[in-house]
Amino acid sequence: MYLAISGNIGSGKSTLTRMLADRYGLRPVYEPYTDNPYLEDFYHDMRRYSFHSQVYFLSRRLEQHLHLITGAQYVIQDRTVFEDANIFARNLYESGQMEERDWDTYRGLYEGILPALRLPDLLIHIDASLPTLQGRIAQRGRSYEQSIPEAYLDGLNRLYDGWVTDFDACPVVRVPGDQLDFVQDPAAFQWVCDRVQAFGFGLPLLR
Repeated sequence: MYLAISGNIGSGKSTLTRMLADRYGLRPVYEPYTDNPYLEDFYHDMRRYSFHSQVYFLSRRLEQHLHLITGAQYVIQDRTVFEDANIFARNLYESGQMEERDWDTYRGLYEGILPALRLPDLLIHIDASLPTLQGRIAQRGRSYEQSIPEAYLDGLNRLYDGWVTDFDACPVVRVPGDQLDFVQDPAAFQWVCDRVQAFGFGLPLLR
């Protein structure tokens, strides 16, 4: 069983990953943002460090798939390699923050490894508007995230909406993150669990 959580920066992916992992006994695989040696530089100079940062994430995500996801019986992942390519790298290219030759090189790497990657059994996507994202980014207090441009987050949201709408590799649960506070409201978290279980993924099947 491979569940995946998708969503923009500050949408609550990591928290929901942890909560569902605890609820269903899943092995959590978190986004390796703390290990990225380019990330802080990237947020200060996106054009200069976009390719470096995205290739680093791609390499780490591939490592996660090979060692933690492929062959795992019960696993849940905080952001997927599919988002890295189709949302984050694409947004940088379309906004002029990544050169075309870098984009072509990145796409070649991604498409070369794509056939070897395991697809999720269920994708849980958190929709969240710009005010919600900014509020949560401010609340968690990572210094390098406080200056993320609104246009960058808006571009990610635009690409996410199209990507999730067209995603057909597995069933999708869309969580209305502006209305449901699954961290503070037990009923909101239960709403998520009910929809996960409606697809047959739940207790006792995950035990």
